[in-house]
Amino acid sequence: MNLKTPLYSLTGIGHQLSYKLKRLNLETVEDLIYHFPFRYDDFSQSSTIKDAQIGQVVTLQGEIWSIANIYTRYGKVLTQAIFNDGTSPLTLTWFNQPYLTKQIKTGDRLQISGKLTKYKNKLSIMVPKWEKVENSLPTTDYRLPTLHTGRLVPIYPETEGLTSKWLRTKVSQLFPQVSNLIVDPLPESIKRGMLSLFQSLSKIHFPQNYQDVEKSRDRLGFDELFFVALATKKARLEWSRKPLIKPLTITENDLNRFIKELPFTLTSAQTRVLGEIISDLKRNQPMNRLIQGEVGSGKTVVAAIICYLVYKNSQRTLFMAPTEILAFQHFETISKLLEPFGISVGIYTGSRKYHQNKAIRIKNKGSKKLNSRFLPLDSNPSVIIGTHALLSDKLNTKDVGLIIVDEQQRFGVEQRTFLRSKAKIPHFLTLTATPIPRTVALTLYGDLDLSIIDELPKDRQKIKTYLVPARKRDDAYKFIEKQIKTGDQAYIITPLIDLSETLQSVRAATEEFERLQKKVFHKFKLALLHGRLSSRRKDEVMRSFREKKIDILVSTSVVEVGVDVPNATIMVVESSERFGLAQLHQLRGRVGRGSKQSYCLLFTDIEAPQIIRRLKNLETISDGLKLAELDLKIRGGGEVFGTKQSGRFEFKIASLSNLTLVEETRNAAQKLLLTDPTLDKHPLIRAKLESLAANVMPD
Repeated sequence: MNLKTPLYSLTGIGHQLSYKLKRLNLETVEDLIYHFPFRYDDFSQSSTIKDAQIGQVVTLQGEIWSIANIYTRYGKVLTQAIFNDGTSPLTLTWFNQPYLTKQIKTGDRLQISGKLTKYKNKLSIMVPKWEKVENSLPTTDYRLPTLHTGRLVPIYPETEGLTSKWLRTKVSQLFPQVSNLIVDPLPESIKRGMLSLFQSLSKIHFPQNYQDVEKSRDRLGFDELFFVALATKKARLEWSRKPLIKPLTITENDLNRFIKELPFTLTSAQTRVLGEIISDLKRNQPMNRLIQGEVGSGKTVVAAIICYLVYKNSQRTLFMAPTEILAFQHFETISKLLEPFGISVGIYTGSRKYHQNKAIRIKNKGSKKLNSRFLPLDSNPSVIIGTHALLSDKLNTKDVGLIIVDEQQRFGVEQRTFLRSKAKIPHFLTLTATPIPRTVALTLYGDLDLSIIDELPKDRQKIKTYLVPARKRDDAYKFIEKQIKTGDQAYIITPLIDLSETLQSVRAATEEFERLQKKVFHKFKLALLHGRLSSRRKDEVMRSFREKKIDILVSTSVVEVGVDVPNATIMVVESSERFGLAQLHQLRGRVGRGSKQSYCLLFTDIEAPQIIRRLKNLETISDGLKLAELDLKIRGGGEVFGTKQSGRFEFKIASLSNLTLVEETRNAAQKLLLTDPTLDKHPLIRAKLESLAANVMPD
């Protein structure tokens, strides 16, 4: 056995269990060893029945005097046992677990943990945790090497049919077999007194006390942040060593000519970011920059200006969007901006491959087909906008000098690397609407230069946001009905229930759609959108919504709703407590794209004060970065991107809100690269880094 041994090859793990483990992204022995508990049940307080207090969580050791299944008249099963530790009898009760009578027999010695209660004037523990112990061991020995009771018991992320008890047992069986394979890559000069890797992994799963847990989390969190910082800093170092390129020639006349033709005035933030990018383009080093800006802040306009400047240098641009819907939106926006200058713009997706050129546009006013004004892509447009189809070998990428990627985290590392390899050391520009706190950005995107468009156009109206408790839901529905009668449209977003769009979340959206259609908004036209629809169907639904053929769009949160619909003025988010503040702010930004006043209604059925306080921030704060910082403090780094750390890095245990540790790991990575830039002196660190980089970092 080794750390890369597939779990399905282990004794006792068949096809069915293997499938369940994959749902937790557990496929190898190493995956299971690194599947960390998220909390612990404290069953360390051992006692006797005689000395225990009602309401106390205790661990007891004794003998089963009797056990039987009792069937109620409602068809449910109670398993009841009489347990005695030598000081007093006690009733144990389990619900709907009739198989326990085959696992526990009269005379068995058990160690049990649970809360002591009184039921029908008898001492009782409901649904106790239990495990068998050797008959020869004395009841007074509370230091037994037990796994499920009598200690801090780890509770893991679970899935249906795969319990923490099973995971706990399997980890305890595997650990002795792989202990000699766990090699610590960090030298003492970096660890500075922290636990060894083996100690931290051992204690995170089987701690003696909470101090063990904290020390383990510190070391394992340090590792995650350190290797991310090292990966991004090394990538930045390697990018700086790319072959030199010819700087672009950019004149004030060209720049001013384009800006003068814009139908609006650039914000000061757009002007500042534009200056930062132009400075990059004038160097003989390829640009590698990230633009972060809220929805509606004008990132696409800045990108269009850069496309124009690249065109003036006889080079072409590839612009990659995560979905076909968004690709066409970018295509329409950028075509309008570049068309007056005679710049051809192409669209290249899985279903459509055309290019638009003012000089050769087909005149066909009578046709309403989207493709009627395009000619086949038989030449080389100066700007090609597309989806994953841009990765095709059939696409001519000669003379590509700039690659733009919208929402980089939506693409895999192989796609980003391949896209870069198709052009000769191009400039690289990434756009994101995700509000990224600076601490997070410096950690996750340390390989990129960062530009922030932190200003919205002055004519953009503030979106009025209201938290709607259950008692005010009907009033909210009446308000939505009133607005739609005036011609407005609305989004209704159902929550993401799992880490990916599962049948469960689709079912939730479908059920909500049917309920709203039949019982609430039966006078209006509703449509349903979710990730399991075909691309063509999603495209049709969004186009119908934009063309006002649909009044209300019900959608799951994983579906990209980033298409501009100026007539949509209402954003409703169901179970808003499930979302991070930054994620809610991004959803809110999908309305308010036109001249009408827009609204965001956050529905919640939970009255917990801390949840209400958190969501209330959206009523008063309209700055996405401030909300992201709040998310970082309140809920930790895992919520900044909605689902873990977006697609770039996945932290199992590190907290980006621990600013001291973040800074410490960045400094350690920087110091190491200064003395050993190739990591030849640290082969274990280099091997670990290569393993990480293969999954998350572009070449």
